[in-house]
Amino acid sequence: MKFTAQQIADILEGEVVGNPDVEVSRLSKIEEGTEGSLTFLANPKYTSYIYSTKASIAIVNKVFDPEVEINATLIKVDDAYKSFSKLLEYYNQIKNVKTGIESPAFISDSARHGEDVYVGAFSYIGENVNIGSKVKIYPNAYIGDNVVIDDYTVIFSGAKIYSDCIIGKHCVINSGVIIGADGFGYAPTEKGQYNKVPQIGNVIIEDFVEVGAATTIDRATLGSTIIRSGVKLDNQIQIAHNVEIGKNTVIAAQTGVAGSTKIGENCQIGGQVGIVGHITIGNNVKIQAQSGIGRNVKDNEVLQGSPALPYADFNKSYVHFKNLPKIVRNINDLEKSKWE
Repeated sequence: MKFTAQQIADILEGEVVGNPDVEVSRLSKIEEGTEGSLTFLANPKYTSYIYSTKASIAIVNKVFDPEVEINATLIKVDDAYKSFSKLLEYYNQIKNVKTGIESPAFISDSARHGEDVYVGAFSYIGENVNIGSKVKIYPNAYIGDNVVIDDYTVIFSGAKIYSDCIIGKHCVINSGVIIGADGFGYAPTEKGQYNKVPQIGNVIIEDFVEVGAATTIDRATLGSTIIRSGVKLDNQIQIAHNVEIGKNTVIAAQTGVAGSTKIGENCQIGGQVGIVGHITIGNNVKIQAQSGIGRNVKDNEVLQGSPALPYADFNKSYVHFKNLPKIVRNINDLEKSKWE
């Protein structure tokens, strides 16, 4: 698929400097640009590449004033980075335009769907499923009984959505995601064995949520595990039963959240963080990577360490920790000199 500089400028509301009819068919980094590709310049440290890139079109900020002649056609915009991101989103939408039901796919007679849906081959859609308009379900996906998927949501290949779960509008569920698996609920017996506690709740995912590949969100024991609108989950995250994650919170890869913990809005949680169950984490909390959270956390706290400390306290303590061997030697020398 090819686009001219003028077509791209119209999408971005930008100004063409150069040949408006030059065409591009792919995207590239500025230092790796080739003829027929589109690139962008937003970070000043890459400015030198704008003079050597072989890309046919470059998106730049309006304030950019070239020092020498540039071979590429420029598209000047208010914010090159945001404009390039907008273009990526537009390109991705065009690339993923799919409609229709491929064969073979199983769709229960009681399932319902809206307009312009796509169901890929070898997908399974169970009883009483309700699928909105412009939903895309890629091949080998599993949609269990009584699931609701609202408009414009994308379910990528190999995702599994168990029965009774609800997914909102404009969500992205990536490959290998499992939504609604049984929570980790077992009751110990007098003999030291464990009896399974039935998990009869569901998972509710609100609008504009993205779930990364191979992430698991367990169904509630009773009630719902809830992922509020705007949440972004990275790959390989474990969200346990009855967890609730507040609006616009982001969580990086390999983090685990134990059962019944409530996480507030607008939190930022780094990779490989471990969070115990049955606690509350406030709004606007920032947790550094590999931290261990074992207590309630107030609004606006910034934490690091395991067990986690306030971020500034952790850094101060770490200075002493690095110097611990020297401190011990000094103490030993003082003790020794006291007896000499």
